[in-house]
Amino acid sequence: MSTQIKNGQKVLFIGDSITDCGRRDTQRPLGGGYVKLFADLMIIGEPDKRITIINKGISGDNVVGLRNRWTDDVLRNRPDWLSIKIGINDLHASLFSGRKELAPQPYEAAYREILERTRAALPKCQILLIDPFYISRDTASNSPRKQVLDSMPDYLAIVDRLSRTFKTRHIKTHALFGRLLKCHEPDTFCAEPVHPNPTGHLVIAEAIYEALS
Repeated sequence: MSTQIKNGQKVLFIGDSITDCGRRDTQRPLGGGYVKLFADLMIIGEPDKRITIINKGISGDNVVGLRNRWTDDVLRNRPDWLSIKIGINDLHASLFSGRKELAPQPYEAAYREILERTRAALPKCQILLIDPFYISRDTASNSPRKQVLDSMPDYLAIVDRLSRTFKTRHIKTHALFGRLLKCHEPDTFCAEPVHPNPTGHLVIAEAIYEALS
């Protein structure tokens, strides 16, 4: 199996801390997470290709933050392939901090805007949308973790709808981790529900490699 990425093309990843993963600090320039692991998979699986990989993740970011920096961080770089993973900070801020601009409806509007801008400016760019995810099996009735899990379907439905509308590739990471949690404990992939450990990042990297193949 090999990706459809061609020699000389550019792949840009953008998102929150899960994408960032130290890329602006000790793990420059790709971070220590799934972006770096994807780059490694390309080196191992397709050593004849010379591609440019850019990581534009920023820890703590949400879809409004992406929209505000879209021109500088995405359109200016003119990627051939674009991966977007955003939403868990939006869900958290809407649920626990009352930030109405990050509730499902405005989340969808801002997400749609950045996809429309991308299609207009980069009509040949191949886009991949990656679902937000939450690695937990907590079912306690008064648990904040259960509140997140109960709110997640609204955001997942939005990403699915946008993927269909804009005809993008789509990785359903929340469902993917859900299947893995039937066989393994959450700590196998994540010390807490949001930030994956190396095994969790490898799950995402391999899913991306497969989605681009």
